[in-house]
Amino acid sequence: MQSLQSRVARVTEDLLHALNEPGEELAAAALAIARVEYPALDPAPYLHRIERMGEAAAGRLQRSSAGERGRDTAQQISMLNAYLYEELGFSGNREHYDDPRNSFLNEVLDRRTGIPISLAVIYLEVARRAGVRMEGVNFPGHFLVRLPATTGTDDLIVDPFHGGALLAEVDCRQLLRQHLGEEAAFDRGLLARATRQQIVVRILVNLKRLYVRMRSFPQARFIADLLLAVDPSAPSELRDRGLLASHMEDFPAALRDLEAYLRMLPRPDPAPVEHEHTSGRQSEEASESSQIWEHVKTLRRRVAGFN
Repeated sequence: MQSLQSRVARVTEDLLHALNEPGEELAAAALAIARVEYPALDPAPYLHRIERMGEAAAGRLQRSSAGERGRDTAQQISMLNAYLYEELGFSGNREHYDDPRNSFLNEVLDRRTGIPISLAVIYLEVARRAGVRMEGVNFPGHFLVRLPATTGTDDLIVDPFHGGALLAEVDCRQLLRQHLGEEAAFDRGLLARATRQQIVVRILVNLKRLYVRMRSFPQARFIADLLLAVDPSAPSELRDRGLLASHMEDFPAALRDLEAYLRMLPRPDPAPVEHEHTSGRQSEEASESSQIWEHVKTLRRRVAGFN
C-alpha cells in the first residue's frame, strides 16, 4: 500500500500537466494513468509509436485521395479503418472486455485490443496526426468518435470498438437501448463533443469501477485520488474515496472524506415537491445521505477509540 500511495503525487502531477498542455492530445494523459498499474512505464516509446502511426496514416490518406484529401470524409474514415483495423490488426476485446489491460494505453498498443474508449484514444490520436480533425463522443455506455460536418456534409459517427463502423442515428438509438434499456430516450445532445477532461474522467471512472469489482481497493483509491485532482468539486468521488479508505481500514482518512462529502451536499428543500420523479430522486438522495451519516458516526467511534 505504501509503495502504491507514494506514487500518487507524481502520477497526479504528470496527469495534470498533460491535461493543461495546449491542444487536444490524449496520449500523454492516458499513459500517465497507465502508471497506476505500471509504475516504471516510460511513455516516450509509446508516444513515438503513435507519431509513426500518424505519419503512416497520413501517407496512406495522401496516396488514396490523389491530391483531394479532406474533400471526401467517408474516404478518410475508410482509409483510417483500413490502416488501424486491417493493416495493424486493432480490434475490440469482446471475449475479455473486463480485462484491466484493455484500459491502459500501453497495453492496448502492445496487444492491439481494447475497449471503446481506449481504442477511441488511439483513433483520435492517429487521425489528428494524419491531419483529420476528429472528436470524442461521450455516448452512454459505449464511447464513440465523430468526424464533424464540413460544408454540405453531415457528421460521421464512428464506432472504434467495431472496426470503425459508421453509425446512422438509428444505430445510435439501438446502441443506447442496448446499454440503458428499451425506455432510454435518445437525444442528439448525446452525440456532442467530449472535451479532453471528460475523456480522461471517463477512463478513470471505468477503471475505478473495474478495480472495485475486483476488490483491488488500493488501486481504486489511487484512481479516486486522480479523479479528485482532475475535478476537485466532484462530491461523488469524495464519497467513493472515503468508502474505499474505510474498506482499507484507513479510518481517519475515510472520516475526513465522508464528513467533507456530507458538507458538500445541498440542504434539503423544505418546499413541497410537485413532481413525482423529483420526489423520488430527493428521497434517494436523502436515503444515501442518511446511510453515509450512519457510517460517519461509526467511523467517529472507531477513530475516537484510537486516541
